[in-house]
Amino acid sequence: MTDTAPVLRQPSAYDLSDSQMAQYMGWLHAAGHGPFADYAALHRWSIAHIDTFWATIWDYTGVQASRSYERVIGDRAMPGAQWFPGARLNFAENLLREALHGDPDHIAVTAIAEGREQRQLSYGDLLGQVGAFQKFLLAEGIGSGDRVAAVVGNTAEALIAMLATTSIGAVWSSASPDFGVEGVFDRFGQIEPSILITVNGYQYNGKRFDRSDQTAKLCRRIDSIKRVVVIPMRSDIDTPTDPKYTPWAQALESGSGHMPEFVQLPFDHPIYILYSSGTTGVPKCIVHGAGGTLLQHSKELMLHCDLGRDDTLFYFTTTGWMMWNWLVSGLVTGAKLVLFDGSPGYPDLDVLWALAEREGVTHFGTSARFLGGCRNAGLSPGTQHNLGALRFLLSTGSPLLPEDFDYVYEQVGNDLILASISGGTDIVSCFVGGCPLLPVRRGLIQCKQLGMDVKAFDEEGREIIDERGELVCTQPAPCMPVGFWNDPDATRYRAAYFDTFPGVWAHGDTIRFNAAGEAMILGRSDATLNPGGVRIGTAEIYRQVETVPDIADSLVVGQRWSGDVRVILMVVLNEGHSLTEELKRRLKDRIRQGASPRHVPARIVQLDAIPYTRSGKKVEIAVSRILCGDRVDNREALANPETLDRIAEMTTLFEE
Repeated sequence: MTDTAPVLRQPSAYDLSDSQMAQYMGWLHAAGHGPFADYAALHRWSIAHIDTFWATIWDYTGVQASRSYERVIGDRAMPGAQWFPGARLNFAENLLREALHGDPDHIAVTAIAEGREQRQLSYGDLLGQVGAFQKFLLAEGIGSGDRVAAVVGNTAEALIAMLATTSIGAVWSSASPDFGVEGVFDRFGQIEPSILITVNGYQYNGKRFDRSDQTAKLCRRIDSIKRVVVIPMRSDIDTPTDPKYTPWAQALESGSGHMPEFVQLPFDHPIYILYSSGTTGVPKCIVHGAGGTLLQHSKELMLHCDLGRDDTLFYFTTTGWMMWNWLVSGLVTGAKLVLFDGSPGYPDLDVLWALAEREGVTHFGTSARFLGGCRNAGLSPGTQHNLGALRFLLSTGSPLLPEDFDYVYEQVGNDLILASISGGTDIVSCFVGGCPLLPVRRGLIQCKQLGMDVKAFDEEGREIIDERGELVCTQPAPCMPVGFWNDPDATRYRAAYFDTFPGVWAHGDTIRFNAAGEAMILGRSDATLNPGGVRIGTAEIYRQVETVPDIADSLVVGQRWSGDVRVILMVVLNEGHSLTEELKRRLKDRIRQGASPRHVPARIVQLDAIPYTRSGKKVEIAVSRILCGDRVDNREALANPETLDRIAEMTTLFEE
């Protein structure tokens, strides 16, 4: 990988002079910092002077606080860095700035859900309903530090409940309604919530589902739940008469007219508990703080994404994925959010592009898998729809293929910023991503994010350029978790990120940086293949396979074999194609020529479907364990766990 990859878009005159990143650079210069010749110089300054940098982000993004900080950072240890000691603020208050200090009639939310009428809320409407639900929570005895858990869709009710929860200092944790009882229990059972907010049912891909039995089972298993609030996503399902249950409308009515108060809390006060994928064990409960989440999201949304008050932000996500938490922080800019609850493929793959046209979406967020699916289906959204408002297209979840960069600029829009971003649940944000001041190069993530001192390390802990290495962060950042739940001495927290390189955050991704700071994610470190002792990233094989017209999807795993590891490739074929010996030969030749002989799979096997997590990530490690004869018990994190059964039934095919 070099910085000579083809340039697909150059920054516009607006980007270089009027974008918020450009304005921030000018603001810094006027304040006595810089000057900065370019983004690279700005990034170097942001990690060389992290105290000053994060102080300027506090000021430039307009943090609302009842008490300012005593210093930016106290103890700099990782883990354990102390950010903005002395400060007092409230997360929800900051997200509701437009309602409190701007125009309450400005549209805040358009909510769209399968099987439900579209809703629209102004910032004033949102503030009023947050106040009403806050009053209900207070009447239920919920206070600072209590947990409110939610099995909800990406709807206005979820947003309202989260803001009401964090407004009083309680901690929000959510899961998608398509999780089974075991998957929800594995998460919420650890954090012992006092209140459960849930839906009575939902519609997905045109099919209707009832959640009543799952909710009842969950309440029987989690003794801490004292109250269940039910959102009526299905009008044909009644709320149980059990006095523990309260309909959503009744909860709001009980607090009608109450304007919210915002409890002022320390910078690192917990607001969210998120969860690791849980495909290889019980999910880790990752606790995120108010101030760090606010500052990091504000920086990313305002500066790296140039999101402002006149923009419309859409991200396809569920409440069980960290991109939901990122999406709802868009309120801090005064922008309009488009919330979508349903299938991105119902009634067809065009549904989200039609939504983008109808709502005038300026910032469209999705997964690499979705873009690849649209390319595979031959969609041309830019021709079929008026996407003239679209300025940013954001992609995450897995590495974006170079061919999908081509697809976006050929079939979606030739002058938008395609920002492939990467970070994760662990930091509820990004390490690398987009920047309006930089060109977009084919197949590359544009830059290291401001304030994130990220590098690629070799196995000896040395920085490497233009080579595959471990993604690390060598200085603390405020978005790093305040800890794990029920981990008082931080033993599990240290083991998760700091055992590989003591004092350095090891993220678990394999990455390659070039000299310009552009990046390519090569897959998860723990899914790295090592045939003959040579480290191979799975993304290097996907890049070769998934652009072959016969192939709809693929999965690459390692299998222990004869004292070594061999590469196994599983493929799903497009309609009308079959896995012939000729196709296998073509795939192997393409991989050999496009990657290396070491990348060539020992076996190629056809599947009906590839296993994915509910957040759209391929399940490599669990499949590798199955092929190695190990048992995989925790399957609730999967969107299609039946695919693991099918693979297990085929193990004889992998024994040749």
